[in-house]
Amino acid sequence: MDGLNAGRRPLAPIARVVDHLVFAAPGLDVGVRHVETLLGAPMQPGGRHEGFGTHNRLLGFGGRAYMEVVSPDPEQAAPDGPRWFGLDTLASPRLVTWCVSIRNLRLPDDDGRVPDHPVPDLATLSARARAAGVDLGETRQGVRARTDGSVLRWSMTDPWADRAGGVIPFFIDWGASPHPAESLAPSCALVGMRVEHPEPERVGTWLRALGLDTPVAWAQAPGVIATLETPNGTLELK
Repeated sequence: MDGLNAGRRPLAPIARVVDHLVFAAPGLDVGVRHVETLLGAPMQPGGRHEGFGTHNRLLGFGGRAYMEVVSPDPEQAAPDGPRWFGLDTLASPRLVTWCVSIRNLRLPDDDGRVPDHPVPDLATLSARARAAGVDLGETRQGVRARTDGSVLRWSMTDPWADRAGGVIPFFIDWGASPHPAESLAPSCALVGMRVEHPEPERVGTWLRALGLDTPVAWAQAPGVIATLETPNGTLELK
């Protein structure tokens, strides 16, 4: 093997590291109807994010990956600050951002070598991001009550952080908690991800530094696009 290429491995396929997609809507019924009509697949029960002022419904991709439709929860008191994902000012349903699990994520070193072991924790990932010029914010704790009464808990980088308009994902560690996708019947498959941004070269550099081999194209505004295999065929969700 060429010494210059020793230890070099391709980054994990995007479908292996994506934890979930975040499709935001002004109201849950509106968002669910939009997704179900577009994809031809029924969404499944989610639950409430207590203290965050939101609730969701879910769609399984198989394995440990899914999509959530999330919206303000009218049965919860308004949180102390703004709701995540820009929900307080959102005018229409759209794919606003994505979340990556550190479970299979591998960070290339300065020479481009990709190690065998995944990222050990969110603190290591956040430090790498800061060194690359990306502020993922402080690590936060999340909790969601399922409709069956069980509770999911996780750690995540700050979903309120700007992250180039949401095209840089936030990151999650489920620890010992059950994963929500494990109870979902898969009805679609995530084929790929791409992003758009007014500064594609800078965003592409940031994504690669975070172990993500994601295509980036120029556009006037930031955007996230997911390619899905669905009962209605292969579609792009944005």
